[in-house]
Amino acid sequence: MYAVFKRELFSFSSSMVAYITIGVFLLVSGLLLWFFPDTSILDYGYAELDGFFSLVPYLFMFLIPAITMRSFAEERREGTYELLITKPIQLWQVIAAKYFASLVLVLFALIPTLIYYYSISKLGFPEGNIDSGSVIGSYIGLFLLGAAFTSIGIFSSSLTKNQVIAFVICAALCAFSFLGFDYLSKIAAMQAIDSTITNLGINQHYVSISRGVLDTRDLIYFITFSVLFLCFTKLIIGGKR
Repeated sequence: MYAVFKRELFSFSSSMVAYITIGVFLLVSGLLLWFFPDTSILDYGYAELDGFFSLVPYLFMFLIPAITMRSFAEERREGTYELLITKPIQLWQVIAAKYFASLVLVLFALIPTLIYYYSISKLGFPEGNIDSGSVIGSYIGLFLLGAAFTSIGIFSSSLTKNQVIAFVICAALCAFSFLGFDYLSKIAAMQAIDSTITNLGINQHYVSISRGVLDTRDLIYFITFSVLFLCFTKLIIGGKR
């Protein structure tokens, strides 16, 4: 498993796609956070990062599909897919290695954004006037959200050998899992079970963690969600195997 993980991570690091994707993510988030008047923290006037944590899930819908789209699609396109899945390692190990390699890249994309926390802390009046507990909870929520979206990306990549199609499928599934259930709950016919439908979506649990309160129900939800899509990936690859 470690050999596949290292190979996957090295493949990402040697490709310009990963650097460009992460660079665009940081550039867009920085522009939205500091320069555009409608979303700028400087115009908002409060020492908090709520605007940033509200924007990042939408950026993730493009960042993570771009990172994961090549996971299995590239293997199938280059003809190394059959060689990979017939090696003397379990399918779970192959899937987990690709999943964690992609998740490490998502983590690398988040680490530079810690400078936003430092900057807001210094700009606060008095200095350091920022709710650190809420920020920590929000970063944990972002990581869990990234883990959930990454599992969707790995699943989407296992469906096709075309990276563009994998990107589109992943982006659509991420958008639906984050926002779709909230919209479904507003349909008149669903009003009786609107809270149940809302709880099925990611947004409800992400917002809950972002408040700085770590509820075991939210943690279990994200873990279950990620494992479920990895199981779907195993079914797809196992069938093709």
